[in-house]
Amino acid sequence: MALSFPTRPLTVDCVVLDNDAVVLIKRGHEPFEDHYALPGGFVDVNETVEEACKREMLEETGLVVHNLKMIGVYSDPKRDEERHTVAVAFLADADLSTLKAGDDASHVEVVEDWMNIPLAFDHKKIIADAWELVNSRVARGL
Repeated sequence: MALSFPTRPLTVDCVVLDNDAVVLIKRGHEPFEDHYALPGGFVDVNETVEEACKREMLEETGLVVHNLKMIGVYSDPKRDEERHTVAVAFLADADLSTLKAGDDASHVEVVEDWMNIPLAFDHKKIIADAWELVNSRVARGL
């Protein structure tokens, strides 16, 4: 019996912080249609995860990101209810003046109260991990 695997199981998510707020999109399709989520998506064939992160951010938010720092790899088989995906999450900097929704994002905004709203997938954990990374860097004087 042959096993069935997704053709592109690798995804990226990107965290852009603005003080206590984070850039979030509203998903334009299932799963989690109309839920807030981190910008991101599938890594294309012959594309690095860093290239995919930059492409997805530009497509979904209009933002050109730089200074990418990996937050972590998220591989819980239940993180996506439709298929098993593995996400590489990045923390990035961007000029928020170019923020505008595009691609499969129906809306994009800088959200301050992200801890108290439902987020798609495991994105609340990813954002919390990003804050931990930022705080550890500040504590080390970086």
